[in-house]
Amino acid sequence: MTVILVLATFLVFIVLDYVLNRRRAVATVPVTASQTSAARPAGEFVGGFQVPEHLSYHPGHSWLIRERKNVVRVGADEFAAALLGKVDKISLPTPGQWIRQGQKVFSFSRAGEETEMVSPTEGEVLQVNPDVLRNPSLLRRDPYGSGWLLTINVPDEESTNRNLIPKHLIADWMRDAVSRLYAAQPVLAGAVAADGGRPVDDLGSIPGVNWKELTGEFFLTA
Repeated sequence: MTVILVLATFLVFIVLDYVLNRRRAVATVPVTASQTSAARPAGEFVGGFQVPEHLSYHPGHSWLIRERKNVVRVGADEFAAALLGKVDKISLPTPGQWIRQGQKVFSFSRAGEETEMVSPTEGEVLQVNPDVLRNPSLLRRDPYGSGWLLTINVPDEESTNRNLIPKHLIADWMRDAVSRLYAAQPVLAGAVAADGGRPVDDLGSIPGVNWKELTGEFFLTA
């Protein structure tokens, strides 16, 4: 009987030691970036501009992505961000405001001039990005990430597909935009390489370019 008690006690100590050591091991495993957040898809490049395939695009160069049921996130694509360049101020609608697809709702200012961009969808503004308001350069540095603009409640999710670029035509649409850019502003041909080279940070600062007219043409607000 004594031998059995000794063995049982010994077994209990072994189990306790295993559990405690295992907890320590789990507690000291470092948390990596891949464990905390999924990497954004890099997407493809068209005419030198990044065009992530998982997003939807409006002809006025805004984008949207469905975050959850009836909620989408909205921003400006890299083509738009490059045309806007180093803006001084970004103005956005306020939470609770109802906006319509095609309505001028985003405003960008630089050097005393202002240009606008239209909404890609219709719904109620839920949230604006406070970071991009404080630091407008985020729009150019990371248009598909930290430079996002709004989240919108979209009661009729089918409406988000109205007047958006069909998925199979997105690459052709962007190629056409880049071609029209060269045709309208030949001086920019050296700033954006058609063979896939990356655009300069601020296309609007190129000498001879009328920033307000150029952005208005492509943002469908001229």
